[in-house]
Amino acid sequence: MSEETTQDDSAMDDWGAAMAEQAASEPTPEKPPAAAENPSIFKEFSGSSVPADTHNDIDFILDIPVQLTVELGRTKIAIKNLLQLAQGSVVELAGMAGEPMDILINGFLIAQGEVVVVNDKFGIRVTDIISPAERIRKLNK
Repeated sequence: MSEETTQDDSAMDDWGAAMAEQAASEPTPEKPPAAAENPSIFKEFSGSSVPADTHNDIDFILDIPVQLTVELGRTKIAIKNLLQLAQGSVVELAGMAGEPMDILINGFLIAQGEVVVVNDKFGIRVTDIISPAERIRKLNK
């Protein structure tokens, strides 16, 4: 049994010697920067860490299309009355002539305006921008 122990100790010494020789022949790597010690790729998000130069920069959203709708008026109608509509029928809308039209962006009221005609095309002149409190009040109607 002592021969086996001697062979095991000898094999361990050979491995140890080989590892020491390899470590001595390889150049020692420089310690990476402190940021590389953290394996996380992304910085942790917190509301206060927004860089100042991107805070006011909205250029990245300027090309996003939105749906602008001008609403002349609305009404509720029974299906039987809807089926009776024909060419020339008049549908009464909730809203008075001369009242400002609602301007909606993606279905949300943001302003009011008046209808104008420019070069034989309809347009809308914005007369009032809706405040956030007024937007909520209009939603409840």
